Amino acid sequence: MNGALNELGDHIATSLPDVVTGFEVRLGELTVNAHAENIIRLLKFLRDNDACQCQQLIDVCGADYPNRPLRFDVVYHLLSLTQNRRVRVKVQTDEDTPVPSVIEVFGSASWFERECWDLYGVMFTGHLDLRRILTDYGFQGFPLRKDFPLTGYVEVRYSEEQKRVVYEPVSLMQELRNFDFMSPWEGARYILPGDEKAAGEGGKQG
Repeated sequence: MNGALNELGDHIATSLPDVVTGFEVRLGELTVNAHAENIIRLLKFLRDNDACQCQQLIDVCGADYPNRPLRFDVVYHLLSLTQNRRVRVKVQTDEDTPVPSVIEVFGSASWFERECWDLYGVMFTGHLDLRRILTDYGFQGFPLRKDFPLTGYVEVRYSEEQKRVVYEPVSLMQELRNFDFMSPWEGARYILPGDEKAAGEGGKQG
């Protein structure tokens, strides 16, 4: 298996030397690294070339490495049903440099790219409907970035008046209370509210 994947990786790299920056086969999977500006050309090759025949785009996702100048990986997962193999493509970008949309090659990329924008803030040029898809329209920031705060000062609820999810400052609607977490199956060591009558009649108390 690894031998065939190495041959395929070498075929892709030698066919597009100005596009592909390298490849590796690891754990039985082929990963091709490429320049972001040439992603459309590479995916067309993977789709149409007889040796590749990657007819399906399974996913587009992101990864964040904040210590790198190009902090984001945009990762494309492709499937060839005829060849029974998968190919992963990675490109790198930063917070300000958009990646070309690949909708013209694979129409299924539309919602995947929206998700990558929503969660990482990666822009895609040529996408006609790049807007949030998982978070609310008024959401601030990008939740899957490593520098996104884990805690905040807002809470989420559905507003019947506005007919959408709203974000509001956290507020406690009542005083803090003490709760009894004793298991009711073990029996309380005191008279529970409502059991006074049973206790008066000789009822058993734990």
